[in-house]
Amino acid sequence: MTATEGVTLELDDIQSGALHERPSPYVGTYLLLRIDDRAAGRELVRRLHRFVDAGRPAPVPEQGAWLTVAFTYNGLKALGVPQVSLDSFAPEFREGMAARAAELGDVGESSPEHWEKPLGTADVHVALAFLSPDAARLEAVLEKARRAYRELAGVEPIWRQDCYQLPSGRTSFGFKDGIGQPAVEGSGRPPSNPHERPLKAGEIILGYPDETGELPPMPSPDVLGRNGTYVVFRKLHTKVAVYRRYLREKAASREEEARLGAKMVGRWQSGAPLALAPERDDAELGADPRRNNGFVYADDPRGLKCPVGAHARRANPRDAFDRDGSVDVRLHRMIRRGTSYGPMLPDGVFEDDGADRGIVFVFAGAHLKRQFEFVKTQWLNDGIFIGAPLEKDPLVGPNDGSGSFTIPERPIRRRLQNLPPFVVTRGGEYCFAPGLTAMRWLAELDS
Repeated sequence: MTATEGVTLELDDIQSGALHERPSPYVGTYLLLRIDDRAAGRELVRRLHRFVDAGRPAPVPEQGAWLTVAFTYNGLKALGVPQVSLDSFAPEFREGMAARAAELGDVGESSPEHWEKPLGTADVHVALAFLSPDAARLEAVLEKARRAYRELAGVEPIWRQDCYQLPSGRTSFGFKDGIGQPAVEGSGRPPSNPHERPLKAGEIILGYPDETGELPPMPSPDVLGRNGTYVVFRKLHTKVAVYRRYLREKAASREEEARLGAKMVGRWQSGAPLALAPERDDAELGADPRRNNGFVYADDPRGLKCPVGAHARRANPRDAFDRDGSVDVRLHRMIRRGTSYGPMLPDGVFEDDGADRGIVFVFAGAHLKRQFEFVKTQWLNDGIFIGAPLEKDPLVGPNDGSGSFTIPERPIRRRLQNLPPFVVTRGGEYCFAPGLTAMRWLAELDS
C-alpha cells in the first residue's frame, strides 16, 4: 500500500496496466478468448491470476511480460456471475460497444457490420494484453498462456493482434504518442504537467472517491467491483496515404505540410506541443517528458498557437473552460494507452500499399459514459463546445469528405475543406479489468 495526498490505494490488488506507464519501446500481443464451458473458464482465471502484474511494475517484468486480464459482459455471464451482479455493472458495459456504435459515430465504413470478426460479437469473453521489452520474452510468456488455455477444452482463442511501440514513440501518422497522461492520487506517479493536480483515484479505480467527492457506482458484491476499472478496447485502421496526400494537396512546401499536420494534431511530430512551440518543431522539447506536457491553453483562447479544434486540444482542453466554468474537464479525463499495429508506411509513399496498419486504443476509467463516451461524442465528433458545430476532430473524427477544419491566423483565418476520413474503426469492446481479489472470486464461483 502507499499513501499519497491522503489517499491509500491497494496497489497490490490493482492490475498495474491501469495506472502505470508501459515500457518504451515494447512489443505486445492482444488475445481474445471465448468460454464455452463455465468450469473451464473459471480454471482459466485461476491459472492466469498468477501471471497478472500488480503494484508498481518493475523495469523488467518478473514473468517476462506484463499481463492485463479483462472480461466483457458476455464473458462474466459465461463464467456464471450471478445475474444480480451482472445487473449492477454500468449500462454501457452491459450493452457493449457494438450496440452503441451509432451514438459513438461508428457509422458507414466504421459500422459494426464492417468490423473485423469476432470484434463486437457475443463470442468475445476474455481480453488479454501482453507487453514485453522484447520479442523473445513476449513469446515465452505467450507460450505459457497458450498452455494455460490449450489444456482446457472449454476455452477457445478467437483473435490475436500483435502490436508495438517504436523507440521514437511515433504512430503510423508519424506523431509521438502517449503524452499527457493524468497522474492519479495514490499511484506514486507524479504529474507530468505542473499546472495540474493529480486526479482523484475514483476517476480511474472503483472503490475510491472521484472528483465529485463521491464513490462512483460499483458492481456488486464489493469484492467483485473494488479495485477494478472499465477498459475500452478499439482497433483503429489509419489511412496514412490518404492523410499524406491531403496535406500535400493543401500545402505549398514540405515545411507547410509539417505545419498543417501539427495544427491538426496540436503537436509537432516530435511531440513538441504547439502551445510551447507554435512556430516550428522543437525535437529537444518533444523528447523531454519534464517539459512536453507542461502547458495550458488559457493564454491562447483564440487558438492562434494551437487551434481550438486540434485533436490534442479537443481530447483534453485542459484549462480552456476554467474562465467560464461551463465544463469541468477533470470529470472527463482518462488513462489512454495507444499502441501501433501493422507495418509503417515508408516515408515519402503516398499510395496505399494495402497493408492493415493503425492504432489499438485502450482507455481505463471508472466512468464509461462521462469519460470515453463523452469525449468521443461531445469533443471529438462534435464542434459545438468550440463554437464550430459542423467541425469534427480533423484527425480521428467521423469525417465524410464534406467537413472542414479552422486554423486561426492573423489577419485572416485559414479553413481546410473537404476533410476525408483518416481513421476507420475495425472493431472494439467494453471490458472490465477486475482486481486480483476479484479474479480469485471469479475463479471460485460455484453457481
